Amino acid sequence: MQAEPTQNELTTTLHLSLAQVSDSPAGVLDEYLATLPQADRSIIEEIAGSKDKAMVVINKGSNLGSRYLINTQGTTIGRSTTSDIFLDDVTVSRAHAVIEMNPEGFVLKDSGSLNGTYVNNVSVSSKDLNSGDQIQIGKFHMIFVSGRK
Repeated sequence: MQAEPTQNELTTTLHLSLAQVSDSPAGVLDEYLATLPQADRSIIEEIAGSKDKAMVVINKGSNLGSRYLINTQGTTIGRSTTSDIFLDDVTVSRAHAVIEMNPEGFVLKDSGSLNGTYVNNVSVSSKDLNSGDQIQIGKFHMIFVSGRK
């Protein structure tokens, strides 16, 4: 015979690795910038002030601190060594995703990856990006930086 669970027996899951102080993308970017040396902060702030440039910065994963400029022809992300942003881990598909520029801004598109692409902890197939958005591909966490939107 099994006893009925009581309110005190309920459990919750705490995701410490996904905890964030700020819920807004701009707040996430500001918090990240505050942790950087002035020289690195200046480079990222220059991109954030530009309407025609964008960058992703790896803020969790083996390439921590790596910065990648997004080009106007589209930037590929994947485990293939021919990817513009090479993420060397089996959790990343060879051709995982692409970031493209359009007249309205920048768009992240999943390329049919096995493990999916996430923006701000939500699985996406295509998503318009805002500066400060957090992108997760496999075990890599990145912050998108742009002056658009």
